[in-house]
Amino acid sequence: MKAEFRTALNKDSSNTAERSRMATDTTSSTEVGSYFVSNYPPFSLWTRENVPEIQSALHSPPDVRVPMGLYLHIPFCRKRCRFCYFRVYTNQNAKAIQRYVDCLASEIEMLSRTEVMQDRNLRFVYFGGGTPSYLSSRQLLFLRDKLAEHVSWETAEEVTFECEPGTLSLEKVKTLKEIGITRVSLGVENFNDAILEENGRAHLSPEIETAYGWLRQVGFPQVNIDLIAGMIGETDENWHRCIDKTIEMEPDNITIYQMELPFNTIISKEMREDGAASPVADWTTKRRWVDEAFNRLLADGYQISSGNELVRSLDTDHFVYRDNVWRGADLLAAGVSSFGHLQGVHYQNLDQIEDYQTTVEAGELPVNRAMRPSSHQLLIREVILQLKEGHISGDTFQRKFGVDIFDEFGEAFRNQEAAGYLQVEDRKVRLTRKGLLQVDSLLTEYFEPEHRQVRYT
Repeated sequence: MKAEFRTALNKDSSNTAERSRMATDTTSSTEVGSYFVSNYPPFSLWTRENVPEIQSALHSPPDVRVPMGLYLHIPFCRKRCRFCYFRVYTNQNAKAIQRYVDCLASEIEMLSRTEVMQDRNLRFVYFGGGTPSYLSSRQLLFLRDKLAEHVSWETAEEVTFECEPGTLSLEKVKTLKEIGITRVSLGVENFNDAILEENGRAHLSPEIETAYGWLRQVGFPQVNIDLIAGMIGETDENWHRCIDKTIEMEPDNITIYQMELPFNTIISKEMREDGAASPVADWTTKRRWVDEAFNRLLADGYQISSGNELVRSLDTDHFVYRDNVWRGADLLAAGVSSFGHLQGVHYQNLDQIEDYQTTVEAGELPVNRAMRPSSHQLLIREVILQLKEGHISGDTFQRKFGVDIFDEFGEAFRNQEAAGYLQVEDRKVRLTRKGLLQVDSLLTEYFEPEHRQVRYT
């Protein structure tokens, strides 16, 4: 699983109303359908016909006051997890991977010539997947060197790199440090080998121990580990052991997801074709497990950073990628199926690797679809994403958008306050623990009415 704020999702479609119903009905099982909200307006509204909008944005003078970041999608994995909904490819040989890396470098070169990138520095970079650590040390160094001819992250505040434990070696971890990675996110998910195998993970617990040791030995400013509440086979006893182990490891950041089953996962396919019952814990149980994890980790000195994240210190442990993307930063998208946002325009690259590669090799940017949101839609986007952090200030949005959110979203705030999900005081909104544990299920109430019943992706 990847960080929630990552914009390179490639989910299959599901109905927004169904997602909201599933999530707020706390007695329901985890059925097939998306739950996670990562952008607005819904992806299903982005179209091929709007590609000229992003082309215009790319070739217009930039607002240099807006921070800019880069997302690079590495779509390769050792195997596909049974719950995975990302654009990934398995069983790729070195030649196929090198072709893709070459295309990434070519795409970055083309982007570097656009007007939007002139006289701008990258504030943050994110390598997501797939499995970025599937690349060899040689391929990583090659990619760094080729990209450095056109863009540089030497002055970036943060460079994040996602890793699957079984793909790491001490040499590769040293290479990550050499190419300038500052934040490593290790996809642990669980520490129980039987659960890892049942859910289709490629790694087992010994690889977690070894990989984490290498990361600490080499040293990075921040090391994050991912956990998933509700994997197939999870129990109270095992979940508590996972939290015990996490506390023992002492990572800088911890991200905890609640298992969902979008349409294009292996588990969802089996449920639809075989009529099988959901094998995943229900929403009540998953939220209880996350709540228990929060309590244990808070007692150990961690602080809650969002509905999914905890950090050692809110004052020093900043997730620069999330903080900027959720506040309207420009995000260059590179790689197959990548999502970006530039100068007020949402866009996504071609989502099939062969289409992506042949387009780049022909000297064209591989944009597949786009949308230019209205100023009101951009307001909604920032409100809902920042609500995932658990608190927002009305004065912040008044200054940026000239809108009083307590007038604009007063009904939603009143409804959710009455239900015990949040509190409003002194022009600030703060989610309760109850609200934070199911924040994604609350967000569709802030959507424009015509978007509450449409397909999300």
